[in-house]
Amino acid sequence: MNANSTPPSHLPLAVGVDFGGTSVKIGLASGAELTGPVESLRTSDHSGPRSMLRAIADVVDRFRQAPGGERIRAIGMGVPGVVDHQSGICAHLTNVEGWNNLPLRDLLQEATGLPAAVDNDANCATNAEWRHGAAKGLRHVIVITLGTGVGGGLVLDGHLYRGATFAAGEIGHVSVDFRGVPGPHGNVGALERYVGNRQIVDMARHLYSEAGQSEAAMNDDLSPRLLAEAATKGDAVALEVWNRVSHYLATALAGSVYLLNPEAIVIGGGVAQAGAVLFEPLQKMLFGMLPTEFTSILRILPARYGNTAGIIGSAALGLEVA
Repeated sequence: MNANSTPPSHLPLAVGVDFGGTSVKIGLASGAELTGPVESLRTSDHSGPRSMLRAIADVVDRFRQAPGGERIRAIGMGVPGVVDHQSGICAHLTNVEGWNNLPLRDLLQEATGLPAAVDNDANCATNAEWRHGAAKGLRHVIVITLGTGVGGGLVLDGHLYRGATFAAGEIGHVSVDFRGVPGPHGNVGALERYVGNRQIVDMARHLYSEAGQSEAAMNDDLSPRLLAEAATKGDAVALEVWNRVSHYLATALAGSVYLLNPEAIVIGGGVAQAGAVLFEPLQKMLFGMLPTEFTSILRILPARYGNTAGIIGSAALGLEVA
């Protein structure tokens, strides 16, 4: 089913909302697929929760009036912050003001008239990969997203695991160097301080400069995507960048594997688009740190979903409460 197709009449639908600091993406999903176009709202256009929720409700009304809209059963929302999934209370949102200690689920339900579920955005992306994506059918999974920062989610014994205070899965804050770069919460050497988009580019600039390649070091367009292309063509500095990124990731993931013994690690996000130049050295390094009782079942998998993971996953959460 493509993104503009009419949903089969026998399938229930749910609205999925992926709330970001820059934009809020809203789509309609049935299982593993989107069933129409995604609408986007600019976060900065709305001064607080009430304004944003009214705008989301307007989008939901348009979905309901479109063909197949009568089959919409629920709404789910993923947000970048700490959310009590059980009570539906949002403690706070990262980089978005005015969303503190908010009964978000109840407000979303009131605004749209639909049964609602809310969760952390990384948990929603994890839910998408577990329910419908690369980890479908598995019971023990680590999902990691590599982008501006590093996010994560956990599936343990066939359940999305959120932790005692709904903050589990923050693999980006796991230390890979106890003498490393200071982190925001008193932690040092946090993984995302080494393998975020900006950190990868900074590392590349430094290595190109050391290699006497000032033109490459000063390239304003330098990005993980361009570094992946360069590495594929055999660029020695770019290959070293991905070798170091892989080593940082393997170090963090090895500890997680020893602790959780997963069947799979699913890796998504923009940095993961590097493909083989990331996945091949990562698997070699990670498996070299683990005994066979862990590696005999462990798979390193690219995520199925890209920018739609949050919508698919939050819609799936919504259908659970429909």
